[in-house]
Amino acid sequence: MKFYVANEVFDRLGDICFGVVYAKGVNNRNAVPEIEAMLASSIGLIESKFETEKAREAPEISPYRDAFGKLGLNPNKFMSSIEAMASRVEKKKGLPQINPVVDLGNAISLKYLVPLGAHDTDKAAGDIQVRFSRQGDTFTPFGEAAAEILDDGELIYSVGEKVKTRRWIWRQSEEGKITEESRNIFFPIDGFKDQNLEQVIAARTELAELLERLFSCEVKVGLVDKDHRELDL
Repeated sequence: MKFYVANEVFDRLGDICFGVVYAKGVNNRNAVPEIEAMLASSIGLIESKFETEKAREAPEISPYRDAFGKLGLNPNKFMSSIEAMASRVEKKKGLPQINPVVDLGNAISLKYLVPLGAHDTDKAAGDIQVRFSRQGDTFTPFGEAAAEILDDGELIYSVGEKVKTRRWIWRQSEEGKITEESRNIFFPIDGFKDQNLEQVIAARTELAELLERLFSCEVKVGLVDKDHRELDL
């Protein structure tokens, strides 16, 4: 299985990069108090940071808003995952605890203010792609059974014709969501080499170390960018 990014993506967003963590053999069934404490700490950090400013105006968020604009997306209507999560926390709405892996990803995403996804790779066979949508691509929103049909030209994560994330880092699919039964998990961390590569790498390093230590799983890391457009997982 590979993770690769289509050439056309770099034509539109030349400095985009993807920190990658792939974890094999995760046990996601048991509560992990350290992760619960980390999530609470990250929520507190963001609440404090945005007491006097809005998340949408933060310099850490602006690269994603700018990129959405380049993709023809209104960032006020379609917020990146990190902006949506930070804005929720800014309003003192907190975040629910879902399961250890998801909670860990959310804690690190907030800590470094970078989008961090998680996909169960056992739920779809094939390579993971970042590309623009085409005829036949379908997306099933969280909590729903009916699939949406995509128009051509939308930036997506996909496996074959099954869309994992719509509008790049806006919303994840029901297919591939992380549950207590998930064991083999792909984590992408989206960023920009000339703007926040340091945060992407720091988030990747901390995530990999904690997965290995707390879940006793096998972990592989990598970086995909315009000079290295695919990674063998």
